Amino acid sequence: MRILLVSSGYNSMTQRVHAELADQGHEVSVELALGDEVLREGVRRWNPDLIVAPMLTTAIPEDIWSARPCLIVHPGPRGDRGPSSLDWAIMGGAGRWGVTVLQANAEMDAGDIWASAEFTLSGGSKSSAYRTEVADAAVAAVLLAVARFGSGRYRPEPLDYGRPDVTGQCRPPCRQADRRIDWPSDSTATVLAKLRAADSSPGVLDVLGGTEYYLVGGYEEDELRGQPGTILARRDGAICCATTDGAVWIPQLRRRPAPGGPKTFKLPATVALRESLGGALAGVPEVSASLMQTPGRRTYQQISYRESGDVGYLEFSFPGGAMSTGQCRRLLAAYRYAQGRPVKVIVLGGPRDLFANGIHLNVIQAADDPAEESWRNINAIDDLVEAILTSTGQLTVAALAGNAAAGGLMLALAADEVWCRGGAVLNPHYRLMGLHGSEYWTYTLPRRVGATEAARLTEQCLPVTPSSALRTGLVDQVIPGGPAGYRAQVAALAERLALSPGYAARLAAKARRLAADGRQRPLAAYRAAELTIMRRNFTGPREPYARLRQAFVYKDKPPHTPPHLARHRTHPWPTHPGRPRPAVAARLRSRRRGRPSRNSWSAARPGARPQRHRDGVTPGAGKPARRRCFVLKRLRLYLPFARNPHYCWSQLADDQSKRPSGA
Repeated sequence: MRILLVSSGYNSMTQRVHAELADQGHEVSVELALGDEVLREGVRRWNPDLIVAPMLTTAIPEDIWSARPCLIVHPGPRGDRGPSSLDWAIMGGAGRWGVTVLQANAEMDAGDIWASAEFTLSGGSKSSAYRTEVADAAVAAVLLAVARFGSGRYRPEPLDYGRPDVTGQCRPPCRQADRRIDWPSDSTATVLAKLRAADSSPGVLDVLGGTEYYLVGGYEEDELRGQPGTILARRDGAICCATTDGAVWIPQLRRRPAPGGPKTFKLPATVALRESLGGALAGVPEVSASLMQTPGRRTYQQISYRESGDVGYLEFSFPGGAMSTGQCRRLLAAYRYAQGRPVKVIVLGGPRDLFANGIHLNVIQAADDPAEESWRNINAIDDLVEAILTSTGQLTVAALAGNAAAGGLMLALAADEVWCRGGAVLNPHYRLMGLHGSEYWTYTLPRRVGATEAARLTEQCLPVTPSSALRTGLVDQVIPGGPAGYRAQVAALAERLALSPGYAARLAAKARRLAADGRQRPLAAYRAAELTIMRRNFTGPREPYARLRQAFVYKDKPPHTPPHLARHRTHPWPTHPGRPRPAVAARLRSRRRGRPSRNSWSAARPGARPQRHRDGVTPGAGKPARRRCFVLKRLRLYLPFARNPHYCWSQLADDQSKRPSGA
């Protein structure tokens, strides 16, 4: 089935739906909702059988939804309506929630229901629930809805509030007035609910040190106490604020932009408060936490270590999955500690949600010298990867409870085994940030999947499902089920690995392979080659990294849908359902030299076949000049797309307009 995904952004939900549908054999293209005309053009070009909107903040134009079936993914149970469904559910302490796939119509979130799924809310933050329980339910509901639509026999159910299974209601948008924290009177539970319902967007507006900030994230503290609203302590970039009956940790802040002023972005709380006018951090102590956390303790801790039998669990959870220079160094120190413990297996990764996404672009953007901070950050994460990669005293496991991307995923590949929860989204590439990448990926990725697959993954820049990653060898084990049972499954697998009869032989084989690979090419050579290119990426005046990093940090709206997602916009000929597509990009990337023959272009056109006379001479062979002109025009039109995935049609139009009239 040909499906067009329409989304306000290519977020984790859209990525997962995209990857899952593609895995099922559907032809999927993506169009970002950047305007009604853009959507109309995308629909005209792709001519989809079905339109699916995994994350949409604007309405689909009536002339689209009235002419074609459009399915909307709404993060609420049947009957729930409004733009802040998940926010209200978390603030209200809902235990059960749901996702509904409904058909677009004239009334927002009130269309006929194609599928729905329910789940238990974990009590964590909105962003964490969205990436785990909500995403799991959404994918299940979307796949069911697509299957029902494809059958041609299912009739969707009209929304009927008289039915007992329709439990939702129409809710208004959740405003800052609804989220406001009353420090002198709100309990810890109330404060946490408000903070978690606004994580990671929009945050809770508050005043610290005389400056307005959006507070992002919230964790309970069970020991520190003080006057409500005051900052009691700091740890790992977070601040601890007192409540009426306890305290909460707030990991990140975003300064409120001045009216008409420049945009701002999220930063670790202590970094954001350095510029506060009131000196909010003056006299606030740094309160550390023991790496070996006391069981039952409720506090904020980015890195912790625990043991069970012969297995050591080095757990880490960084906001947004980004790893700053300091976080990489602290994690390396914790790993060195775990190496010295009497365990046979070291498991790395958090108990739920994100694994890691690589270097911390927000901290880099805020640095006095972003290029130098980028260099420090990449070297710090490389040091960590090297320590894991060269460890021969224990077997190591990277346990991915959630999404991983770029350097964070390459960090996982340094382990001996990679286990991944079935609901994760993997992005093994760097190019969309204008980077070559490091973390020894040029050694670890081809070693796992082969050189050809490694090139495809890093150049295609598309999300990968765990099942697809298992088939290619990117991961070794896919752990089924939701996040609730994930930790227990990881523990059972780790204990089995530690007690396996072949443990000693495997450890010895690991050491022999490292030595053999080192003789062929030292690991230092891989790192040096990667960092040489990365240094150029960081500092080169014509490199796109600085511009792309700034756009990412400030969440700039893209001017167009990236060409590697919008297949309908990079396609050289109009597409028609049921007709084969010409592989123009593949032909342009081929090693064949010289001018393409007429037959190669003829064969590329849908339905065309090479034609020859009985004597073997191609018809029209006596007109080379006209044919050469045709081929050169085709090459001029499509070569930019084959060479650069960031190239867009607007750039092509600009380039063509700049050419001399006789060119």
